[in-house]
Amino acid sequence: MELKQIEQAAKRLHPIIIRTPLISSSYLDDLNQGKILLKAENLQRTGSFKIRGAYNLLRQLSKNEKNNGAVAYSSGNHAQAVAASGKILNIETTIVMPEDTPEIKIKNTKILGGNVVFYDRYSENREEIAYEIAKKKGAFLIPPYDHNEIIAGQGTAGLEIAEQCSELNYTPDQVLVCCSGGGLTAGVATAVKAKYSESKIFAVEPREFDDTRRSLLSGNLEVNKKESRTICDALMSAPPGKLTFKINRKLLTDVLLVSDSDVRDAIRFAFNYLKLVIEPGGAAALAAILNGSINTKDKTTVAILTGGNIDPLLHSSIICDHETV
Repeated sequence: MELKQIEQAAKRLHPIIIRTPLISSSYLDDLNQGKILLKAENLQRTGSFKIRGAYNLLRQLSKNEKNNGAVAYSSGNHAQAVAASGKILNIETTIVMPEDTPEIKIKNTKILGGNVVFYDRYSENREEIAYEIAKKKGAFLIPPYDHNEIIAGQGTAGLEIAEQCSELNYTPDQVLVCCSGGGLTAGVATAVKAKYSESKIFAVEPREFDDTRRSLLSGNLEVNKKESRTICDALMSAPPGKLTFKINRKLLTDVLLVSDSDVRDAIRFAFNYLKLVIEPGGAAALAAILNGSINTKDKTTVAILTGGNIDPLLHSSIICDHETV
């Protein structure tokens, strides 16, 4: 993956996506004794960063491929991104989604025109189901992260971070990215390191879904235990992608871990002090800052809020659970 590929993706995406803001808070800065900048991808079209990669790939399909439709598998955010991109490009889309996907993500995927096929994430293989559907339909399979054009599209978030930091006269000492399959992490790391070679890049994973951390330690693509559970439904993919792991193995500084309790605290903090609604998986990077996993003193730290597609009842229960941190 090269910066040029990400810059080309940015040109394709320019009329489609939102250049999401870098949000700061003096209270958050004071708490952490450093400058904290939050890339608000929860404000992105479809409510997450995922449309960057999905549109970038779908936009480049041939006329024949577009006519045959596209198939994707997703826990929700990639589903909405593929459905939205398909609607923009007039491509029929079929999405394989877990039965326990938050209702808001299912509803939005259907509203955007996606044909939803459900599966059990604990007993069935979503890739195999999607592959069979694509084979039967002759459709193009859109992976959630392990594809160069998906990575390049996600990397445009990192390109924006670099540009916005420059505009604000900040040098990003460290960038935290919520991590599942590793597509966003790989793309952001590539873009940021190309602009700021000394910046450190940290992936953030749920404590029970630390396959990227363990993969980096072992050198092999690791999976998570079947009994593992987390509130972060968007961060449950495993193992890391072959392409994403190759990039992240080279560019990542380390992987930070957060608990579900940390994530709930971050969701409450974002709502109470930043007036932002973020979903559990999208809150992981902020959670790693708030729980003290990383030293932020006298540093400029960027964290990506990767999505805001949270079930309203879940969000309400978290906000009302107890007083915020």
